[in-house]
Amino acid sequence: MSLFAFGPSRGPRWQLGLQAALGIAVPIAAMTLLGQPMLGYIAASGAFTVLFAGSLPVVERARMLPFVAAALIVCAALGVAAAHAPLLVSIGIVLVAIVSAALAFGFRLGPPGPLFFVLVFGLSATVMRSAPITPAGYIAAISAGCAFSYLVAVSPLVIARVRAHHARPLRELFPGPSWDADARMLVLRVVLVSVLGTLTSLFLDPARAYWIVGAAVAVIGIASSRRAALQRATHRMLGTIAGAGVYALLALLHPSGLWLAVLLGVLQFSIELVVVRNYALALTLITPLVLLLLGAATGGIGDMSVAVERVIDTLAGAALGALSGLVHPREHSRG
Repeated sequence: MSLFAFGPSRGPRWQLGLQAALGIAVPIAAMTLLGQPMLGYIAASGAFTVLFAGSLPVVERARMLPFVAAALIVCAALGVAAAHAPLLVSIGIVLVAIVSAALAFGFRLGPPGPLFFVLVFGLSATVMRSAPITPAGYIAAISAGCAFSYLVAVSPLVIARVRAHHARPLRELFPGPSWDADARMLVLRVVLVSVLGTLTSLFLDPARAYWIVGAAVAVIGIASSRRAALQRATHRMLGTIAGAGVYALLALLHPSGLWLAVLLGVLQFSIELVVVRNYALALTLITPLVLLLLGAATGGIGDMSVAVERVIDTLAGAALGALSGLVHPREHSRG
């Protein structure tokens, strides 16, 4: 897909965008009003729950999303447990990436694949090292965020015709575990980029390994194709550089509290509208969203050195993700 062209529409996405926006904005706004904004920033990570199984009927999402939420909470707990031991964080990044990829591809989880499990582990470890919060408090906050996002996602069930839709059993929603040639190749690529990305971080900053690996995993996506890898790498690199510029402009406003909640909600809503049609444009919005959320949780909004680091990390990760596409035999490159 061209950097300047939009792919075909896959149906209206405003409902999913609204759910994701509420999932990230409401916890921040509510906890800000209660005088505990830090808990709101952490709980907002639970909004990632909404991003899965977005194309399925609500009755089927109601069955699938608890497993996604549980996996995100487990990744957060592992990140919290390893936070103060850099070696454990590095090992954890590799293990979380590989295990989440094996499960996501083996059980046909679909987009966005293993990406957010890696990010939640890394964000949790990063925030836990600097935020004044106990491990139990952190896990409770993100669990509450996941639960709230789940309720938002299944809220259409209050409508009788939505509830009347027949839901497939779990064994059909999560077919597997089975790993065909494409799934095995995708897992192999995640193994390669998680190990090499973590090793690369040793020359930059081990604490940033999760961003390098996350960028690489995002480039791999869920498509078994060399061409797709190269396209996504280009989109991710240019989109993240542009997104860092957007973050720099927004950070000058020093958003906080309710204003930050609204801003993140608008960004999240916009992301869901464009992510399936132009990945570069989506990254232009995703990058400032994640940087603002991380900066709010660590007290570092406005630190331009973070934006520069994220551009460097993304360039490294995207390059690894693209190069990992070369392991595909040519007969498997379907463009």
